[in-house]
Amino acid sequence: MNLLRRLTCSTVLLALSGSAAASPSAPKEGVDYQLLPSAQPTDGGRRIEVLEFFAYYCPHCYALEPQLAEWVKKQGDNIVLRRVHVPRGAPVQAQQRLFFTLESLDLLEQYHGKVFNAMHVEHLPLAQDEQVFDWASRAGIDRARFVDAYRSFGVQAKVRRAQAMVDAYRITHWPMLAVDGRFITSPGILAESGVPSGDALQATLQVMDSLVARAKADKK
Repeated sequence: MNLLRRLTCSTVLLALSGSAAASPSAPKEGVDYQLLPSAQPTDGGRRIEVLEFFAYYCPHCYALEPQLAEWVKKQGDNIVLRRVHVPRGAPVQAQQRLFFTLESLDLLEQYHGKVFNAMHVEHLPLAQDEQVFDWASRAGIDRARFVDAYRSFGVQAKVRRAQAMVDAYRITHWPMLAVDGRFITSPGILAESGVPSGDALQATLQVMDSLVARAKADKK
């Protein structure tokens, strides 16, 4: 089995070589991106839906975050970005529920980057419910309100939905990005195809530029 497929985060730090040369500015199916066997339903309206499959603990997701934020700004009204925190068993369950709790409380935009900072700069584990509750309280979120949402049926449903989406989109590593319910790409796919590891994040966004343009043209 390909080593990349065994990893839970894209191995963008490895310089892997593929049988075909990657070309982010003119991406090729099977090299720079993959076409899903079955198109998935989207919820972007006239805009192109972009899904980011990520995990808070993942260092490559942390590295991608600021570049992705800039890319989203440049795309403007062309796209709508939605995030899906992937499941990874008991050690990551608290982080996944943290994400969906922030989303359900409409606090994600304000606190998403702060969670990444807590894990990768402050090195907080956030692996247990109480650790998450303590962090939320210190960050200025009402503890009781947060705990209620964290334990709610709504958040539980979001967690189940995330697993279903990971299965439907055939997510094998992260970060991975899906465009218009049809195309998936990632720094790992680009690195595997021969893009230098230091360029894989930016190359992924170039591929997404092309995929968004194609999806937008298809809507006309």
